[in-house]
Amino acid sequence: MRRVSLFFTCFLFCVNLMAQSQKIEDSVLFAGEKHFKNIRQLTFGGDNAEAYWSYDGKSIIFQRTNPKEGLNCDQIFIGKVPTKPGEKFTYKMISSGKGRTTCSYFLPDGKHIIYASTHKGADTCPPVPDRSKYGNKYIWPLYDSYDIFMADLNGKIVKQLTTAKGYDAEGTLSPDGKKMIYCSDKDGDLDLYIMELATGKEKRVTNTLGYDGGAWFSPDGKKIVWRASRPTTPAEVKEYKELLAEGLVAPTHMEVYVADADGKNAKQITFLEQANWAPNFTPDSKRIIFCSNHEYKRGFPFNMYLTDINGKGLEKISRDKGFDAFPMFSPDGKKIVFASNRNNGGTHDTNLFVADWVE
Repeated sequence: MRRVSLFFTCFLFCVNLMAQSQKIEDSVLFAGEKHFKNIRQLTFGGDNAEAYWSYDGKSIIFQRTNPKEGLNCDQIFIGKVPTKPGEKFTYKMISSGKGRTTCSYFLPDGKHIIYASTHKGADTCPPVPDRSKYGNKYIWPLYDSYDIFMADLNGKIVKQLTTAKGYDAEGTLSPDGKKMIYCSDKDGDLDLYIMELATGKEKRVTNTLGYDGGAWFSPDGKKIVWRASRPTTPAEVKEYKELLAEGLVAPTHMEVYVADADGKNAKQITFLEQANWAPNFTPDSKRIIFCSNHEYKRGFPFNMYLTDINGKGLEKISRDKGFDAFPMFSPDGKKIVFASNRNNGGTHDTNLFVADWVE
């Protein structure tokens, strides 16, 4: 009798464990997400975003805010991605903890990073805009104290890459690591610039009124992709210029653009309205993965979509009912990392997830 009771107890324990496991799986992987396999949550709590792979595909660099940990605005962290079951994702802060940081990226040598920071403006977090002054419109601040820096993996800044007065941020690197593409308002509008890291020589590659940012080089180095707003009506132009003068931008209507690596032959590839952003290339350089809220008139949720480089063959990739964004494929194309609201227990937390990519 004792053996039967023990067996039954063990059986119930196993069933409960399986149910819990299934519940966790259901909360991180949704029906229809056929491109994700072996999905795994890396962070738990706070706002974790813009996670990007190192060139060797072993580590990621990301930005994190968590007031419970004393992180009142974004700081930069790095960590090695687990490769074994049960292995914990551990990470460390690499920025100074001063000011606000954003948009970090590894260099090919695996020993240095770039990121934008406001720390030269002040040690404290810059003020968050009061949206009630703008009809509670969703707006992004363009802190003019942002500059882009290069640091080693101990956090020591070895070089300041931008020095112009104004917003300099959103930097990513070419496949060979020799060039950086970034966003700046140094010439009166939000445009893209490509800089040679070795010499500092640079070229402005967009010239149309509107916000051009969040740019990436294709893995083959031949193309760039980015998000852009294009105010056209007098009212839209007026609002854009007024917000820009106050160091703000309203990213509620953006589309995805591609061009040659030097900025020539630029063309719009999405015509979805609303906010289409965080674009990136697939490893074969032939497709674009991006984030969009175009299916939802209220402007939320955000999901990830795949399209070819001409904007054809749109396919929905993710299905969270909150926020999925900032996708990046590992260099070998076998994995994808992204940020999501999934499995946050009903909070506003955004966490990082990694999954095997299934074609």
